[in-house]
Amino acid sequence: MSVKLGTYETVVSKLDIRQFSGHDVSNEIRRKILEAARQVGTGLNSQHLRFVLIESKDMLQLLSEDSTSGGWISGANFAIMILTNSAYGFKMLDAGRALQNMQLVAWSEGVGSGLFTGVKEKKIRTDFNIPEELDIAVIIGFGYPSRKLTGMKKNRLSINNILYHQRYGNP
Repeated sequence: MSVKLGTYETVVSKLDIRQFSGHDVSNEIRRKILEAARQVGTGLNSQHLRFVLIESKDMLQLLSEDSTSGGWISGANFAIMILTNSAYGFKMLDAGRALQNMQLVAWSEGVGSGLFTGVKEKKIRTDFNIPEELDIAVIIGFGYPSRKLTGMKKNRLSINNILYHQRYGNP
């Protein structure tokens, strides 16, 4: 993406990416992505989120081995792990907000991202020194897409199929 997108265009055009080019994402863009996560509001302004930035190819490879389905992350330029404080009932809402901020800022800069799944929690805790009092909320891989993405249309239900007025079931 060479043209900067507005907020709406960024939201509706964002795709999940799991195949990355070998081009490095600049430190400036990485910093923007991390800053977008740091700036997110949290329940009770607790600011309980913590982040692990994984940049080296060796550590990305190790991360890929800590999953049943996330081998693709070894090809990412970097990954970010969002950790939450298990004491807060709203922890996953806060993590989701930080995740969305990071992905949208990345996409607006032409950087793709994908969610790392199939987590082997015990192995990740050991490999990345994650303390027991913190939960691994989500891990995201980032990098420039391996191919140019143009003319891609998302397959989504129409608003008329998911929106109800006043009460559920009222079209």
